[in-house]
Amino acid sequence: MASMRELKGRIGSVNSSQKITGAMKMISSAKLRKVQSALEHLMPFRNQLQNTINNLLGADSEYQSPLTEQRPVHRVAFVVFGSDEGLCGAFNVSLFKFLLEAINRTNNELGTKTEYIVYPVGKKILSSVSKMKDVEIADVSYLNSKSGADAVKRLTDELTNRFLSHEIDRVELLYFHFKSIGSQALDSRILLPVSVADLAGGELLSHAKPYIYEPDSETIFRTVIPLYVRSNLHETWLESRTSEQAARIMAMQMANDNAKKLLDSLQLEYNKLRQQNITAELLDILGGSVQ
Repeated sequence: MASMRELKGRIGSVNSSQKITGAMKMISSAKLRKVQSALEHLMPFRNQLQNTINNLLGADSEYQSPLTEQRPVHRVAFVVFGSDEGLCGAFNVSLFKFLLEAINRTNNELGTKTEYIVYPVGKKILSSVSKMKDVEIADVSYLNSKSGADAVKRLTDELTNRFLSHEIDRVELLYFHFKSIGSQALDSRILLPVSVADLAGGELLSHAKPYIYEPDSETIFRTVIPLYVRSNLHETWLESRTSEQAARIMAMQMANDNAKKLLDSLQLEYNKLRQQNITAELLDILGGSVQ
């Protein structure tokens, strides 16, 4: 059995840890609100792009873009959105398992001769992905939790250029979709090639015919599609960051709850031992008085 001094030291240590996890929970809550705000500010841009595309697709003409080209798939790129920091539960472990499942799924779909390129966004997921064999690991160190829109644009341009030059035939995003602070779901989406079904994300506008396009609808379509791809990648990156902070909040909350239970248990054990010592001293005193 531990002595009173040891129990007192453990109680102090757990108290200190509880203060740290509480502070980290507050920091993650502030970061979550900041990223959620950035995600909300992105949506008007996304919605306007979608309205423009719906107007174009609602006309009688058929539009083609190099980014919508469907071709035989020989090389697949997976962009995995992990975290730079830990203490967020099973966030990165679940993403790595999801990546392995995606590779197995693609092998079953396309065959085992398919080549893979992995873009690991985040130091933690990079440490797991770097151990994989027969997979090309791309450098995405310029994109992290402190990056801005320029870094997202750089990654989008790199993926787009490699797709257009036929170095990559498909780009798939793997990430956590943010539902609420207590719920984040693993999700994936095809970034390239862009499918017409994804483009028509909203209801096609039947009154698009009277629109006058300047210089012409085909040029506008080819201009809007790269913006659509960039906004998709930016939205996914923000969703991943939001999910990361939500996962960290839940992990710190669970740590706080466990610390409280441990403190109650240690305090009870400390009180019992203290009472036993007091009882033993009283018995010694009473025994001495009788003698």
